[in-house]
Amino acid sequence: MKARPYDLCNKIIVIVNVALFLGLDLFGDTENTVFMFEHGAMYPLAVLQGGEWYRMFSCMFLHFGVQHLANNMLILYFLGQNLEQVLGHVKYVLLYFLSGLGGSALSLYFMVRQQDYAVSAGASGAIFGVIGALIYIALRNKGRLGDLTSKRLVFMAALSLYYGFTATGVDNLAHIGGLISGFILAALLYRKQDLTSTKQDFASANQD
Repeated sequence: MKARPYDLCNKIIVIVNVALFLGLDLFGDTENTVFMFEHGAMYPLAVLQGGEWYRMFSCMFLHFGVQHLANNMLILYFLGQNLEQVLGHVKYVLLYFLSGLGGSALSLYFMVRQQDYAVSAGASGAIFGVIGALIYIALRNKGRLGDLTSKRLVFMAALSLYYGFTATGVDNLAHIGGLISGFILAALLYRKQDLTSTKQDFASANQD
């Protein structure tokens, strides 16, 4: 018997992101802020004054240029499959999107508070949520989850945040919001038997 497609939802999310990027890139400039705003990127005044709350969700599927897309999707592809294998499809999708919304919410809050408005987009808030969740689960399992260790994951998160704070045009608050949201959501959604049952399923599939 073949092993079930444990990372099916993660692959679908990656494919949707790539497909939307290619579609937009055919008809405009994905590095142009006006074009991206017109197609769903987040902008605080549009959300709060225009009531366009959907932007907090739609911005998770948009990327400023091919490099932005490639960086995010590579990380998501390799880390997301690990998390989906442990949590299962439904919990993984729930955590991914709620983490993304958490990142959007924190970014929105501080932009309004500081009155420093910018058009923002990208899946990185949700991806940092995946990292935060993996850190929590690794810590619950003696600092290791397969080939991943909590130390490596923390180092990856710290390095990514450092890069964001030393570069320009990076929505660092979305990253922080996603990371915190993912960690908290994992604490709510994850049970240690999830990992045990996943290992048993793989062993059973390999024996058949």
